[in-house]
Amino acid sequence: MREKCGVFAALSENAPKKAYYALIALQHRGQESAGISVWKHRIRTVAGRGLIQDVFNGKTLSSLRSNLAIGHVRYSTSGSLSETQPLETECCGKRIAVAHNGTLTNFLPLRKSYENRGVRFHHSVDSELLGISFLWHLNETGDEFEAMREVFNEVKGAYSVALLFDGKILVARDSVGFRPLSYGIGDGHYFASEDSALRLFVDETEGGEIRDVRPGEVFLLSEGSVESRVLAREKHHHCVFEYIYFARPDSTIDGVNVYHARVKMGRELARESPADADVVIAVPDSGRAAALGFSMESGIPYSEGLIKNRYIGRTFITPGQFYRELKVKLKLSPVREVINGKRVVLVDDSIVRGTTMRRLVSLLRKAGAKEVHVRIASPPIRHPCYMGIDIPTRHELIAAFGSVEKVRGAIGADSLAYLSVEGLIRAVGKKDLCLACLTGEYPEWAFRF
Repeated sequence: MREKCGVFAALSENAPKKAYYALIALQHRGQESAGISVWKHRIRTVAGRGLIQDVFNGKTLSSLRSNLAIGHVRYSTSGSLSETQPLETECCGKRIAVAHNGTLTNFLPLRKSYENRGVRFHHSVDSELLGISFLWHLNETGDEFEAMREVFNEVKGAYSVALLFDGKILVARDSVGFRPLSYGIGDGHYFASEDSALRLFVDETEGGEIRDVRPGEVFLLSEGSVESRVLAREKHHHCVFEYIYFARPDSTIDGVNVYHARVKMGRELARESPADADVVIAVPDSGRAAALGFSMESGIPYSEGLIKNRYIGRTFITPGQFYRELKVKLKLSPVREVINGKRVVLVDDSIVRGTTMRRLVSLLRKAGAKEVHVRIASPPIRHPCYMGIDIPTRHELIAAFGSVEKVRGAIGADSLAYLSVEGLIRAVGKKDLCLACLTGEYPEWAFRF
């Protein structure tokens, strides 16, 4: 199971409404389903298919009243779309709701182990295992922190998770901090996959505080009580794709502002692979910061040459090749006055399957571009990800089995260049990055079982 999702948790007044607005801010992380779980003497969950505004109306939202809430937006790459989160499950006589971002690499053998002990699973997704493992060890130890310590020892892979049970919320980030998770203190206590969602409720200019949840850190929240402990810590591995594509540009992840990192990627790209051209344009929105950086470094003027239909979602996280291609046609249209007769540098953050880029190069030529030089602000993606990105097989990756020249021919560009791995590391400013989808060198910790 490979998922790319967003999670939220709150201990505050009007926690469900705050979860609703936070999930809107995290909607870019998942557009297939959304849900909120609250505690009011028991767990109550409302979840469904579609965007957060499709799942919740005013009446539904007003019926959720609690000071404890967790929320989730989901994008799954396999498994039933009906398995929305937060998902509820039970073990050892207790019920729990789970909101999870990441992928558990030892899910299948560990699930089999629990089934052999008589545990019944109700869902096919790996997220349920986090709830089962926690409740099992809570039953053994009688202490939430000790139970989560055992989860860290047992469950491998990437997980930022919020658990709701017994009038409490437990929030944890895995021991290497693979997936992002932020914590904010204002008029309450808040957690979100990206800190940009926390700024809706936490004003740092008025005494509020926002910081990253540390790798291996666990928070336990209940009415009138908040406690945190760091229970496990290994060498940090940031997912580099958060900086390249997934996170909002106004988010800061582990001390690095995403927008500034992307501008630097564009600058590095211009130094490494200059182009003789008249105008720099971006693939909106994900390529815009890098295109600005390319323009700043190269001196080639930047213009808005492609206009985005704001009512069409992200193509990369749309299931099925047919629908991805249809969305590209609906999503972007060229500005002929910017492009006609010009040598164009087209900047984007990445090429995955090549469908979008091939279509865009064709659009630019039809709009009158004399030349189209494609510049990609990340290295070629050649390997699958096992920690939560929609790259399940190498066969879907256009760069996996061919040279840069072969990819250039496939997308129809006059030239193509990618940012180097070294340039990417310089731009992000961190060396403790997971680059497995780019290099094929997978972190050992994720498969230590």
